[in-house]
Amino acid sequence: MSWGTRLKIATEAAEALSYLHSAASPPIIHRDVKLTNILLDENYNAKVSDFGTSRLVPSNKEQITALVQGTLGYLDPEYFHTSQLMEKSDVYSFGVVLVELLTGLKAVCFERPEHERNLSLYFASVMQEGRWLDIIDGRAVDDRNIDQLKGVTNLARRCVRVKGEERPSMKEVASELQGLRAMGKFRQEEGDLYEVEFEDLLYVLYNNGAECDCSTGIS
Repeated sequence: MSWGTRLKIATEAAEALSYLHSAASPPIIHRDVKLTNILLDENYNAKVSDFGTSRLVPSNKEQITALVQGTLGYLDPEYFHTSQLMEKSDVYSFGVVLVELLTGLKAVCFERPEHERNLSLYFASVMQEGRWLDIIDGRAVDDRNIDQLKGVTNLARRCVRVKGEERPSMKEVASELQGLRAMGKFRQEEGDLYEVEFEDLLYVLYNNGAECDCSTGIS
């Protein structure tokens, strides 16, 4: 799956979660955001699914006390320890999804070395060491998208912070992803235009050269 497709999926899923948190009345916390709950159609349009554990948020509360439910590897550690469910719990889980899309790795895999089994913890340690590019899926990297990848990587890092208050809102996440995706499209179009202009220039030079006397004049 190309990086452009991965970013499209991430952006559309973020927009859906942002709607649940900011536009729905009352707001809805999904509570089990994970890659397998993002369904794709034949054009890779993303649909967030499975609202079996979702909770409505009363208008006078930012968080609610709830029995801890979720999926290993995606579960917000703050919610796990306090049983206080909040919209930022979805942000953490979505951050893990972002890391999966960036790395091509599963959220949890017991076949990996012990320090790499939990992807979000491994990602956090790599980021702390400043080795972010080392963990990115090589199939997603090219010369044109390094800045875009770095932007999404930094966003993912903020999403999976341990303290919920330090994470962005889903509205902010969706907005940043939209901006990064637009930047990538602009650079791709700019690159395509450069290639077309370069080919036109070669054509002109070739044809003009065919009509000119290109000898040095040295006998």
